[in-house]
Amino acid sequence: MDDITTTLGVVNTVKERYGSIARLVLEQGERTSCCGESACCEGTAGNDPITAGLYADGDVRDLPEEAVLASLGCGNPTALASLAEGEVVLDLGSGGGIDVLLSAKRVGPTGFAYGLDMTDEMLELAERNRQKSGVTNVRFLKGTIEDVPLPDSSVDVIISNCVINLAADKDRVVREAYRVLKPGGRLAVSDIVWRRPLPDSIRRSADLWAGCIAGALLESEYLEKLVAAGFERVSITPTRVYTLRDMQDLIASDKGRRQDPALHEALEDAMMSAFIRAEKPTS
Repeated sequence: MDDITTTLGVVNTVKERYGSIARLVLEQGERTSCCGESACCEGTAGNDPITAGLYADGDVRDLPEEAVLASLGCGNPTALASLAEGEVVLDLGSGGGIDVLLSAKRVGPTGFAYGLDMTDEMLELAERNRQKSGVTNVRFLKGTIEDVPLPDSSVDVIISNCVINLAADKDRVVREAYRVLKPGGRLAVSDIVWRRPLPDSIRRSADLWAGCIAGALLESEYLEKLVAAGFERVSITPTRVYTLRDMQDLIASDKGRRQDPALHEALEDAMMSAFIRAEKPTS
């Protein structure tokens, strides 16, 4: 599926991809990757250069296996967000619930963690994982990250793990994040970011959009959108820069792309996983 050109096309492609990933975990208990059933990258999540090695064994030891199997992120925002006891956390695009469950533990019984996802299968998987974990200070919500079903100024921290790049309208996403944060609240997300402009052949691919690549923003664009929404103290910190070898695996479904020398040069060290921080002003 190529030439992704409409908001509806983005939503349908992402829903289809991540719904199939959740079904695979629910029905077969199989490990997945951000690439889903497409061949946009090869192997399991253990070999996927985006999703591999994000969580220490101690982080996930007490979580349901299905939560770990469905982990599709590009970072570990719960470890970097400095969550505190009693805080209210919202995870944008919570998937199988791994970061929500980790957040709930960090904020403790006086805090609360929301997970937001638009995919029914992911919500079913996340709720099953919540029940298995025995965590009670968690609620999973159905909706899109462009239209968050929470009141203004209702959460202390927003996290997200390799999801904002999937959104068709990223300006609306950051405005919604700003709206639901309390004054002084903070955004602390992991995401895929481009260090230089993306080749057109990559950006037009629906498979690579749903695989966390084609929809990613340039570093400068990300910062500009956060500032335009009203955020302060914005920063982007690289956590993993992808080599040409990594990128060849990620675009392996298209032999034409894989064998294009000019594209190879354009992709070398061009994409990174990053931790994005921003704060809502106190007044």
